[in-house]
Amino acid sequence: MAMASASRNPHLPRFRSGVPGLDAILGGGLLQGAVYIVQGVPGTGKTILAHQVCFEHIRDGGRVLYVTVLSENHARMMRNMQSLSFYDESEVPSALYYVSAYQTLDQEGLKGLTMMIRREVERLGTHLLIFDGLTAAEQMTASNTQLKQFVHDLQSISTVMDCSMLLLTSAEDAVVLPEQTMVEGVIELTRRVPAAQSLRYVEVKKFRGSDYLDGRHAMQITDEGVVVHPRIEAIYGEAREAETEWSGRLSSGIDSLDRLIGGGWPAATTTLALGPSGCGKTTLGLHFLSRSSSEEPGLYFGFYEMPRRLLQKARAFALGIDELYADGRLLISWEAPTERILDRLGNRLIDLVRERGIRRLFVDGIDGFRLGTPDPARLSRFFAALTNELRALGCTSMFAMEQPELFAAKAQASIDGFSMVAENMLLLRYVEIDASLRRLLAVLKVRDSAFDANLQELSITPTGLEIAPTFGRAEGLLEGQARRNIISVSRTDGGRPDDGQRS
Repeated sequence: MAMASASRNPHLPRFRSGVPGLDAILGGGLLQGAVYIVQGVPGTGKTILAHQVCFEHIRDGGRVLYVTVLSENHARMMRNMQSLSFYDESEVPSALYYVSAYQTLDQEGLKGLTMMIRREVERLGTHLLIFDGLTAAEQMTASNTQLKQFVHDLQSISTVMDCSMLLLTSAEDAVVLPEQTMVEGVIELTRRVPAAQSLRYVEVKKFRGSDYLDGRHAMQITDEGVVVHPRIEAIYGEAREAETEWSGRLSSGIDSLDRLIGGGWPAATTTLALGPSGCGKTTLGLHFLSRSSSEEPGLYFGFYEMPRRLLQKARAFALGIDELYADGRLLISWEAPTERILDRLGNRLIDLVRERGIRRLFVDGIDGFRLGTPDPARLSRFFAALTNELRALGCTSMFAMEQPELFAAKAQASIDGFSMVAENMLLLRYVEIDASLRRLLAVLKVRDSAFDANLQELSITPTGLEIAPTFGRAEGLLEGQARRNIISVSRTDGGRPDDGQRS
């Protein structure tokens, strides 16, 4: 995702962490000359995160001192780090200098360790220190007072030599350490296993001198290192006005549907297309994207159709999707149906819309987001923030939502509050009529616009979707079983009138 490039407090100099997504949470990066504790049980990613900060500092021309008090030798640590794309062994030891302080701590205690750190920082002229092993230092002390004095001494070194510091500790989750009250910031890494999927989080517990995005944020450990996915409702929680006044309408891609909704979808609005599997939601979205252009670039963001299969499907209707995709007027983004992270999906979608100037968006479908969170209660806030940002970016979007029931007396369109943030809504249904199965389309609402509320028949033809008012006076269509109205017909031959004739 796009990183914040400037501090929210311009008077405090900062440096970038090099961890995607983390600087956005920190309000622009870490404060120069500050001391931070990075806390988390073993395996949560502390060492990887610290090395990412190191190499980002090196890329900006700095030098780093990495002090360990662990029994693990540096060769093993370097070997483990080399599998990550950001690690550059050629910078060792010229820009990244490793020092083992295990024997110093064992033989001389915290006072000797402090003297060694001061000496090395001054000798190397470093402005970033990583101290990996605060837990080990704590175990060597007789009291909390000694450890607090050690942290105080490190702060003195930081102030005098303008050296930023990350102190890594393996303290258990939710443990409040005495030294946390002394440092400028505390960043906690955690791991949860609510079901089969292991979920990782980062949370800023404390950050002096700056605002930050509160709460837990999802993170991953990838081949590129730690990647943080800020919560959508936290980073885009404050609805903002669009920089441009978006007016006019965008064609749905189906002329008959445009006539029903007043000439197209209002610009920069969100449409929900609700219906069961196979009723035509994806094809409806492809029609909308078929009107993509250089002025109105389109994006298909889906979870079910791989790009090749999607293009093959569109090709069958001769919608011209191939040409749009080939020349860049249409972008296709497919998310594999594996372990998904809700905020990774949301941030990726917003980044694509912003970076490519997307004006037409079709999301196929909402369930792909819902399956990406262990906390369904978040979804209403998530979608409210997501759609607000899409509107501000001038994107006219359509979201497909699958309705489980093929036939139902009542349509369930609550999807954790999504229907409340959609300005426009379409209902697609199957209906049994005259012993045949047919498709129905109904326009339920269009923002600030008159529309035709009559039920329409939706047909899938070799050239795509066709919409026509062919149901006449039938009733019960929304229940899935139609009933023709009985109309009394007078006879003209002088006989008794019929009991009725089906229209």
